[in-house]
Amino acid sequence: MMSELRTFYPEIEPFETGFLDTGDGHSVYWERVGTKGAKPAVFLHGGPGGGINPNQRRLFDPKLYDVILFDQRGCGRSTPFASLDNNTTWHLVADIERLREMAGFEQWLVFGGSWGSTLALAYAETHPERVSELVVRGIYTLTKAELDWYYQFGVSEMFPDKWERFLAPIPEAERGDLMAAYRRRLVGDDEAVQLAAAKAWSGWEGETITLMPEPSTSDVFHEDRFALAFARIENHFFVHGGWLEEGQLLGNAGRLADIDGVIVHGRYDMPCPARIAWQLHKAWPRADFHLIEGAGHAYSEPGILDRLIRATDRFAGKADA
Repeated sequence: MMSELRTFYPEIEPFETGFLDTGDGHSVYWERVGTKGAKPAVFLHGGPGGGINPNQRRLFDPKLYDVILFDQRGCGRSTPFASLDNNTTWHLVADIERLREMAGFEQWLVFGGSWGSTLALAYAETHPERVSELVVRGIYTLTKAELDWYYQFGVSEMFPDKWERFLAPIPEAERGDLMAAYRRRLVGDDEAVQLAAAKAWSGWEGETITLMPEPSTSDVFHEDRFALAFARIENHFFVHGGWLEEGQLLGNAGRLADIDGVIVHGRYDMPCPARIAWQLHKAWPRADFHLIEGAGHAYSEPGILDRLIRATDRFAGKADA
């Protein structure tokens, strides 16, 4: 019988912080937590455009890990704020490599959830020799079917009340392609229209990522500054399909064959259908697969958090993980 659920390690402050000049107009904020010289790891946040938060530092045993967390281009403390210029999946993959080289790590554990899982897979398939282990949660591969499910028809059937608020900024004549309709408003010159669209886009996500309503998770999605970066960057990535070929990440999963890993997914994850996590499990059988009953999408949900911390403990060599 499994012991009690694991939860966050104690709150921790970074022992080092800085900004990475990407050379093409962006300054990327990074922080380093844990013990310098311990097991290297990198944390990839969701969104895109979500930024990092202090709880994410607490997914790793600070005595056993040396972890870099960073705000991806245009969000959090990175500048220029909410910028879409030179901001693609492949720019971010290059940033991850720059951070690895800066830290002097030969390899590192790569940890990503939601959009962070997309980015983790893109990075690991590009640089498999740099990945010691891969921990991914809330699997998303940016196929047309996944995007349509969340932004056109699918999740709309489970949340008609919240969907109505998502539709509100868009006239009926434009609702045949909601991502494109939002794009026009999010990159437009009218700041009031831009902010209203950003808050509707961001609020839809914030209120559908947990199995049960959870204000401590969703409230930040309604804040003006967070919503603006989140909606502009996420919509920009999604309208462009992440600059991925259709089905690319699952199609190239064979490149992960020699990497140990863990896949964690909530059974009732609304943004990210469990079918995709199942397909990744089949394409990458070396990884342990955990489909968590009674859980949605958020990493903070107890069953998901338990499995994530067991994974980081295990890869740090803890015997009871």
